[in-house]
Amino acid sequence: MYKDDGVIISQRKFVLDLLKEYNCLDYKPCSSPLDPTTKLKAKEGTILQDLTYYKKLVGKLNFLTNTRLDIAYSVQHLSQFMQEPREPHLKAAFHLLRYLRNDPTLGIFMSKDGDHTVKAYCDSDRAACPDSRRSITGYLVLLGNSPISWKSKKQKTISLSSAEAEYRALRKVVGELVWLSKLLEELTVPFFLAYLNFL
Repeated sequence: MYKDDGVIISQRKFVLDLLKEYNCLDYKPCSSPLDPTTKLKAKEGTILQDLTYYKKLVGKLNFLTNTRLDIAYSVQHLSQFMQEPREPHLKAAFHLLRYLRNDPTLGIFMSKDGDHTVKAYCDSDRAACPDSRRSITGYLVLLGNSPISWKSKKQKTISLSSAEAEYRALRKVVGELVWLSKLLEELTVPFFLAYLNFL
């Protein structure tokens, strides 16, 4: 959708088709992507009879993260149960569908202003996974006020302290900034790094 000061990139039709496919159009919307009172575990609950049902749903949600920064953490969380999905995992996935029902048009806004300042934010959630005790890295990179890169991913090894988990998150976003700087240089886009901030 075009606006005077930029463009909104949205997957509204994809979201509505997804809600229709999983019979969620009449579900009551909810305000958070995951239920904050529920802690999902790999081996808790009954194994689903149809594993592909869950895998297909999470795969489509993963595709949606291309324009929905707000569900990146939730989809990453649901993706770790792809091997052996269980009923609580499917319930959490449907909770996420109810969240999407809240505003199917939400997307990312790409501003047309000439601000080429690069800003990066990163954070970590130490020992967030109750099964592996591994931490989660999350980051967001903005060009001006437009988001151009974001990710939420489980760290490869266990961090022994919050400082170590934060360092790993910082290392990940710095790697992304190095790659983006080379890309912007090739595209002859003038830019400068304003700041890198821990959340």
